[in-house]
Amino acid sequence: MILLTDTQRDRLLANGHDRDQDHIPVVKFFNPFGAGVWLATELDEDGDTMFGLADIGYPELGSWSLNELRSIRLPFGMGIERDLLFTGDFPISVWAQAAREAGSIRDAERLLYRSGRLSNGTRPDAEPPRS
Repeated sequence: MILLTDTQRDRLLANGHDRDQDHIPVVKFFNPFGAGVWLATELDEDGDTMFGLADIGYPELGSWSLNELRSIRLPFGMGIERDLLFTGDFPISVWAQAAREAGSIRDAERLLYRSGRLSNGTRPDAEPPRS
């Protein structure tokens, strides 16, 4: 699987030039067989060093290597994958706080989307408008 599209790479690089912002995660990587979720907000000019929220047992903000993620080999010839449906929707500070409170990024994701607003402004538990 391609871990980054050109559009995602460009957005991550742009965010990397503007580090003083509370960016919305651009991409989510995950281990399809177990622990390991990474929400990337920035990419350094070296094209390898990413910044965001990583959870390999405990969620924390920090940096990691894109090349190391690519090199991880899992059962059945699989590797780390990119969540094709991930949209981010909340600043990384919100993700970090929710993940720490919930204990993981995966649990935080369920809580944020159950209680928060989606990017289109609707609530996931709201009834559709009546005509």
